[in-house]
Amino acid sequence: MIYFTADTHFYHSNIIALSSRPFTDVEEMNQTLIQNWNSCVTVRDEIYILGDFFFKGTGEEANNLLKNLNGKKYLIRGNHDNFVTFPDFDIRAFRWVKDYFMLNYQKRKFILFHYPILEWQGFFKGAIHLYGHVHAAVKDSTQSERLDVLGKNAINVGVDVNNFFPHKY
Repeated sequence: MIYFTADTHFYHSNIIALSSRPFTDVEEMNQTLIQNWNSCVTVRDEIYILGDFFFKGTGEEANNLLKNLNGKKYLIRGNHDNFVTFPDFDIRAFRWVKDYFMLNYQKRKFILFHYPILEWQGFFKGAIHLYGHVHAAVKDSTQSERLDVLGKNAINVGVDVNNFFPHKY
């Protein structure tokens, strides 16, 4: 099975208020995200993380977190993924780390990028664009209008719009 997610923001206490997440503190958020992830992703599954995985903390905390999450993990870097450069972070937790990736899966092309983009490779041939970054648009009423122009083949896989679960395709 294959899964996608974005914007988990592990260890980021301010994201609770910024994205109106229903958690009392960062520990509850982290535990819920871990439980939801592992309830559907098995050790055999692949999971593509489309940015903003881990926000605050040490490389060692990121290492420990990744050890507790099921699946073969791939990271598309987001604007808050500086942890991958920490000297105490083990980059081998990911199969690879990239800024952009085109995935061929079940005879479809998927364009993986942290940010929503207006047009992508294969746009006119039915390719699917998966993105994150925009969370749930709760504080920006114009965001829905901006995202609507992307069309039905652009899908936000962020946890804020997927009930804090990875998105299965």
